[in-house]
Amino acid sequence: MDLFGDLPEPSQTGWARLRAHVAARRGEREEMQDAHVILPDLNTSMSSLHQEVSRLAYFAVFDGHGGSRASHFAAEHLHHTLALKFPKGEVQNLDKLVRKCLVDAFRQTDEDFLKKASSQKPVWKDGTTATCMLVVNDDVYVANLGDSRAVLCREEQEGQDDNKKIVTLALSREHNPTCYEERMRIQRAGGTVRDGRVFGTLEVSRSIGDGQYKRCGVICTPDLRRCQLSPNDKFFILACDGLFKVFTPEQAVTFVLSVLQNDTAEWNRDQAWKEASFEAACQQLASEAVRRGCADNVTVILVSIDF
Repeated sequence: MDLFGDLPEPSQTGWARLRAHVAARRGEREEMQDAHVILPDLNTSMSSLHQEVSRLAYFAVFDGHGGSRASHFAAEHLHHTLALKFPKGEVQNLDKLVRKCLVDAFRQTDEDFLKKASSQKPVWKDGTTATCMLVVNDDVYVANLGDSRAVLCREEQEGQDDNKKIVTLALSREHNPTCYEERMRIQRAGGTVRDGRVFGTLEVSRSIGDGQYKRCGVICTPDLRRCQLSPNDKFFILACDGLFKVFTPEQAVTFVLSVLQNDTAEWNRDQAWKEASFEAACQQLASEAVRRGCADNVTVILVSIDF
């Protein structure tokens, strides 16, 4: 599905134009436990903006486990909490406050879901990963929990000549209990890691939800990364681990580029043609993951970047 936003043209604002496309496949699972959010203009959720901020955009993928309730709760509530906590008025350090806002929004969403989950009979035991991209003007903040990922395709100069190369930049970090720091935190809290899982069951070491594991070192504090958009940037991929079970990040970027390459000659004549190419690339990437044997849910958000 192609979801164009109502963002102003770059010539009007100086900011990059971002267009998001999404593809979701249930795979062989009985239930679709993923959720996603695409908000090219988060400004509409804000009563007022910080004086230095002209544009806010938000894109997120949530990969649920144990059910779909945690992923859908996070998809419905996290960006509203983020909007409420976003810095307003005059501040000294916007970057520091945006980072704090993201961490606080994750914690609040986790607390709110666990409160709701514990009030049910029987208690909900759902959990979800989260990879959220918040665009503030042309600064991109990625906050993630678990094993969903965000990557950036960027073109860089190679040497002193005019040759350019494509690089794939990781904008997220996987949180698995096999990682040393994650495992140590879980063990210090009284948990154990067996067969690469918390208590031999949970595959991730950070999540929203999973109330039964929170006392054993599973936390909801996201990793944060920041980058600034440049004219060398081509697109972002945000996706759940269903994609990355059968694609490396570099392979996913190469696959998208191979779909886009056939239509590059038409782009200068027709912007709609360019967006149709990105839409096709997004859909084909998700379908190819299923074709390669991924039995898990697959959700892919492909965000094109145009200056």
